[in-house]
Amino acid sequence: MDNLKSKKILIVDDEPEIRIMIESFLRKEGFFRIYSAADCASALSICRTGKPDIAILDVMLPDGDGFSLLSSIKQFLDMPVLFLSARGEDEDRLLGLGLGADDYMVKPFLPRELVLRLTAILKRVYSSPMAERLSAFQLGEYIIDLDSAIVHRNQIELPLTAKEHAILVKLYENQGRIVTSDALCQAVWGDDSYGYENTLMVHIRRVREKIEMDPSNPAHLLTVRGLGYKLLVKAVR
Repeated sequence: MDNLKSKKILIVDDEPEIRIMIESFLRKEGFFRIYSAADCASALSICRTGKPDIAILDVMLPDGDGFSLLSSIKQFLDMPVLFLSARGEDEDRLLGLGLGADDYMVKPFLPRELVLRLTAILKRVYSSPMAERLSAFQLGEYIIDLDSAIVHRNQIELPLTAKEHAILVKLYENQGRIVTSDALCQAVWGDDSYGYENTLMVHIRRVREKIEMDPSNPAHLLTVRGLGYKLLVKAVR
């Protein structure tokens, strides 16, 4: 499963309060690669240099409109888009969706709903088909369900923390292969991952306590000394 929280998000709105509010809610949900722009020109510049993975576009902008902006972006970058607008007329909605937008929300909106809709688009566009098919795997007598972030041990369910889940997703994506400590830190802490190696070891230990019969002598989450870690799994679906 792709690490959706590492996707780059562009927020385009001429109202600073709305940009700050959306960014704040996204960061609370674990997104950390966030760009913002107040007009079409800035948004186009960011799209050319930063190549965002998804955009939240306001319809009414000081130097144009979101519909024209989307058309310009689509000429060189194919990414999903969610429109925001104070105008809720059907023709606006249909125009936006007809241009290739993935969703459309009318202001005022609930920030929580925006995050849910954005996440749904990201899952639809970027989730790996293989990861969707093999979203649960078996380690001995334990079943690790990545969709629900739960480890099933006999009749017991152990929830995974966000960081434990990110570690297991990265290892599962590379099952049977060595994942360096740097790559794991990047997957868990993003661009600010430098210096987290010791913290990673603590999280690895906690993961082992949930997925290994004998955490001190692991059979599945193996340390490759000097390099990183490797996960040996058996897919169950």
